[in-house]
Amino acid sequence: MIIDTHAHIFLEEFDKDVDEVIQRAIDGGIKKILLPNIDKDSIDDMLRLEEKYPDYCYAMMGLHPCSVKEDFEKQLYQVEEWLSKRNFIAVGEIGTDLYWDKTFWEQQKEVFKFQCELAIKHDIPVAIHCRETIDQTIELVGEFENRGLRGVFHCFTGTTDQGKSITDLGFHLGIGGVATFKNGGLDKVLQELDPSRLVLETDSPYLSPAPERGKRNEPSKLKFIVAKMAEVLQISVDEVARLTTKNANDLFFRS
Repeated sequence: MIIDTHAHIFLEEFDKDVDEVIQRAIDGGIKKILLPNIDKDSIDDMLRLEEKYPDYCYAMMGLHPCSVKEDFEKQLYQVEEWLSKRNFIAVGEIGTDLYWDKTFWEQQKEVFKFQCELAIKHDIPVAIHCRETIDQTIELVGEFENRGLRGVFHCFTGTTDQGKSITDLGFHLGIGGVATFKNGGLDKVLQELDPSRLVLETDSPYLSPAPERGKRNEPSKLKFIVAKMAEVLQISVDEVARLTTKNANDLFFRS
């Protein structure tokens, strides 16, 4: 039984068949799916899916860095309000991104730090996005060292040194489809990292693993990532499942 710690299966790409997607996940041994929010427009669809599949789908609450625009203060108020009135599994998806647009870089950092403060206040983890900004984000997280901030750097694709910097801060690494890419380079990095800090994710509908690359991703495709990790770490598929599930439970479901 394995956990998909990052899947956006509430997006329009799944409007026509989300029930079938979830059934395939169940049949494939996925025991829990964590849903990272994007912005104000995704909240309702995410919460409806969580309500339909209680104790299986778990919602996060946060503002994605690519949604940090002129109205970011209003959106942050909504995030803060939601976190104050019900429980969420994490603050996410939050972080920084310089891949698409550099216009709101200073605001992204401000928004990220504000949401980290919310996570500390509510004693829940953060799910961190850092596209083209991994070093800057490690530095930002370092500002919260020894303050109880914990979480996962989702879609980790960094170097061994970057991975160790992250785990040294007490954070986990989200391993997804990139680990299966022929020239991704992550296989060699994984061999050097602390296995007790690795969790699985799909980032559905994005980053479908080989041999499904280019198609819509979904939680049932975690099996390809598990198989690759077993090969790289030289352990059994069952051991990958046991290890990563324990890591995810320790991070997101600790009592």
